[in-house]
Amino acid sequence: MTAKSAGMRVLVVDDSERVRNTLATGLRSRGFAVETAADGAEALAFLNGLPFDLVVLDLMMPRVDGVQVLQSLKSRSAKPRILVLSARDQVQDRVEALNLGADDYLVKPFAFDELLARLQALGRRNFADSSPELDCGRLHVDTATRLARVDDSVLPLTPKEYALLELLVRRKGHVLNRATIFEQLYESDSSASDTVIEVLMSTLRGKLSRAGLPDLVETRRGFGYVVA
Repeated sequence: MTAKSAGMRVLVVDDSERVRNTLATGLRSRGFAVETAADGAEALAFLNGLPFDLVVLDLMMPRVDGVQVLQSLKSRSAKPRILVLSARDQVQDRVEALNLGADDYLVKPFAFDELLARLQALGRRNFADSSPELDCGRLHVDTATRLARVDDSVLPLTPKEYALLELLVRRKGHVLNRATIFEQLYESDSSASDTVIEVLMSTLRGKLSRAGLPDLVETRRGFGYVVA
């Protein structure tokens, strides 16, 4: 999933199963689609096969370490934003990682809320959008708090409904087909099929309609969905 948090796809790379599971659970609860890798070799296999928007990358790992992953990605013209998450806290470690193409560096131990805020900031760069606020007429989407409002009323959205709405608003004017949306919102090993998008779209539209925006999301028959 070209993870966009409007359905951004994140790859978490860490040799600690506890760290991987903690981050995956926390990020999924906020609507991100998350894949995990236990080392750099597994991470590169993911990155060679799927598009990602964001990577959370440990440096000290067996087989292929994080520095080797950064070196491998450095020459790519299209690559995800990379947040290094490492126990290595020396200035030279940060300088090396940033010079190799990392976009940010966070030292372990860390606060999840800070990691989340940094990922959201990196995600906004993918859309050349420095503001966490997305406005679409009466609809206001706050990507920092992950809340959507119609006028002053908060929409009671599930994490996946929010991710779908943010994706559509960020890509305003672009028609997104069902398969593309599914790729953005769900992990590669999800047992669901892309037909779940129709159900998700229906519940989202119902909530938008009850809030006074019944026509925000248009269906282009044979093509997909768009916020015009």
